[in-house]
Amino acid sequence: MNKPAIELIAFDADDTLWVNEPIYTEAQQACETILRPYLGQEVLHDRLYEFERKNLQIFGYGVKGFVLSMIETAIELSQGRVKGEEIQRIIDIGKEMLARPIEVLEGVRESLEALSKQYELMIITKGDLFDQESKIARSGLGDFFSKVEIVSEKTPQTYQEIVRRHHIDLRRFLMVGNSLKSDVLPLCEIGAHAVHIPFHTTWVHEQVAPQQLDGKQYWELNDIRELPGFLDVSLADTV
Repeated sequence: MNKPAIELIAFDADDTLWVNEPIYTEAQQACETILRPYLGQEVLHDRLYEFERKNLQIFGYGVKGFVLSMIETAIELSQGRVKGEEIQRIIDIGKEMLARPIEVLEGVRESLEALSKQYELMIITKGDLFDQESKIARSGLGDFFSKVEIVSEKTPQTYQEIVRRHHIDLRRFLMVGNSLKSDVLPLCEIGAHAVHIPFHTTWVHEQVAPQQLDGKQYWELNDIRELPGFLDVSLADTV
């Protein structure tokens, strides 16, 4: 029997296994409603993203950093006039985000169940350690995965370290995710396989320019339910 082309499949979590970005979009809209008396909505939207991007290096990804960025935005753009009760409302938005039930995407559970019979499965996700561990536990999907890596950033170096630590053969390793920036391009750079499954909305920080994809070899599927059938054909035969 021929050895399968792929032995280990790693999945991104947020917006690949369960809904995430729409929760942030709703939270940002709620924050904009709170702060609208202080300035125009378009200005607020742009400045909030500026603070988020700057603070990623300090707070990292996740709800806590997002809420701190919203508070900082509120203080600066209101010139300190934001009220204590308005800050509290922003904090409450963050608490609601953390307590939000996990909405597993359609087809995920069935696909993982089918794939787990043939492949070793892994999660590689970035974000706050406590928050991501809680999501995995509450999703009910944790038993499908033999390995979980929660990282601060997804760079080629990050993936290389994961591969080295787990003694993974790059030729038999596949990354699946919704972000071209985080789940596809770094894998192309280190010579691994990647499958892109787009989500209907993408955080602006994860968007890439079309020219960044020139010459990059990866696969794109419309739905995770296509993945088991896609893998029935050797990746080497689809190049």
